[in-house]
Amino acid sequence: MERLQKVIAHAGVTSRRKAEEYILAGRVRVNGKIIKELGVKVGKGDKIEVDDVPIYQEEYGYYLLYKPKGVISAVSDDKERKVVTDFLPSVTERIYPVGRLDYDTSGLLLLTNDGEFSQKLTHPSHEVDKVYVAKVKGLATKQMLHPLTRGIKIEGRKTAPAKVEVISVDPRTGTSIVELTIHEGRNHQVKNMLQAVGLPVQKLKREKYGELTLKGLRPGDYRELNKKEVSSLLNLATNKTK
Repeated sequence: MERLQKVIAHAGVTSRRKAEEYILAGRVRVNGKIIKELGVKVGKGDKIEVDDVPIYQEEYGYYLLYKPKGVISAVSDDKERKVVTDFLPSVTERIYPVGRLDYDTSGLLLLTNDGEFSQKLTHPSHEVDKVYVAKVKGLATKQMLHPLTRGIKIEGRKTAPAKVEVISVDPRTGTSIVELTIHEGRNHQVKNMLQAVGLPVQKLKREKYGELTLKGLRPGDYRELNKKEVSSLLNLATNKTK
């Protein structure tokens, strides 16, 4: 059971706030009865009408995509570049990405049509840990990465402390592989953090989101999340606020 205004908004009729106004104005019927108070909950079997027009209650869907490089984290692009939803052609729900990955960044991206789920995972006070692996220019050391564990100022704002690890160093090519775990989601954050400590990113991949991984997937593959995985993500997001 879900609140009536949320169901109306999810159906694409209007925003949740406007849906509340519609209810108070007597413009909504549930099973033939006009509803004028907020707080009413409805289920899948209920017939809902707004201005005498029935609405379609779309099922929620939750998906994990292994986003390839060179793909836009959006549902459309005015330059006709590939977008993430191009890789889920059989999904009928009107899904959209939860947060984003840069055009040239690959890895784990979530997609859904559940706005509340998306908001909980991306809100600054709720965010879940995400693990990135980066190939950087330079010979990385723990000492170089240490400032990131305390937080550094980027564009006038200090980042939250990150977990860092040097995976490997290649003196021959002058490059290193490093791992960062962060829970924020600012634009180009990982790239900007590593650039700030003198390690420009050459290649970047998100390998983990909460407890979710890319195991068994190749770039362009996707799978649907099960109920346990969805609940786990929501629990992690909720625990962040405590």
